[in-house]
Amino acid sequence: MQQRNSGNRRPSGTDGSDFSYRMVVDNRYTKVAKGKSTLSKVLVIQAVVLLVGILELLFTYIKKDPLETVAAVSSSITVLSIIVGEIGRKRSRVNFLKFYMAASSIGILGSIAFTIQSNIQLKIIHDPSNWETEKLALLKIACVSIGLFVQIFSITTTTSLIRNMSPPKRAS
Repeated sequence: MQQRNSGNRRPSGTDGSDFSYRMVVDNRYTKVAKGKSTLSKVLVIQAVVLLVGILELLFTYIKKDPLETVAAVSSSITVLSIIVGEIGRKRSRVNFLKFYMAASSIGILGSIAFTIQSNIQLKIIHDPSNWETEKLALLKIACVSIGLFVQIFSITTTTSLIRNMSPPKRAS
């Protein structure tokens, strides 16, 4: 048996025409890799938005205002869902990704409910001169709005990822 020489020589036993017999990666696996990469970026964006929301919660707590229970609970649910989503993304666990979608949706819905319940936007809309004094409220509205758009994108990305991770159904 002839050993390979270093350099650009072709190995013995092939003339270069065997490319049609080489294995090709199924399109589904490349979609899974792209979906995992996209989900990773979405999780980072979601974590940054959540961090800004938590900082806003801390500022209100420092000002000796009462702690908003709904906002704190929804933030903690979202933190848990991001951690589970990252584990599911890394280990390709469909059940973890489904839990991530459900829990993060509950977290963002809780944030939306708190924002609507507190009537922050009505105070600002009716009297635009309050914009200077209500900076934290504007920040909270912005975080919830951005969080909602990121959540919609994360659901579509995660659903596509789960669909591509599952083996194709065979017709009987």
